Amino acid sequence: MTSLENRIPPPLVAALLALCMWLLAGSDPALSSNAIILATAVASVVLVGISFCVSGVISFRRASTTVNPLQPQKASALVTSGVYRISRNPMYVGFTFLLLGWALALGEPLAFIGVPVFVLFITRFQILPEERALTALFGAEFERYCTTVRRWL
Repeated sequence: MTSLENRIPPPLVAALLALCMWLLAGSDPALSSNAIILATAVASVVLVGISFCVSGVISFRRASTTVNPLQPQKASALVTSGVYRISRNPMYVGFTFLLLGWALALGEPLAFIGVPVFVLFITRFQILPEERALTALFGAEFERYCTTVRRWL
């Protein structure tokens, strides 16, 4: 199964899962009697997701390193500042929150299946290969970083 490693852009994985979640829900986003509470919850979760994604990109840009997740071996710097003090993978955390917000908006319990599927797929086919590449590039420095900052949250 290594043929899937670093092959599918994580935003595409998230978008495909969002589509599957919508198909599982079998309807348009839910409107309930607690619409204001639901809308607030969805907006809050989505805002957290966007914040993680944008903060991750900004940190990479400041370090002048690649944001391309399909070529982690081209990283020119190990980013450990900013949001990378909270998570080693803030952009993936952000996508997870976006999918969680989408599941909440759909209001269908089956739609929530997409969230752990994303986490499992990204961990196996994106994060683990990235970690191997970063270990090869940065060695002990990356290994020390891994002991102080969690992979997700």
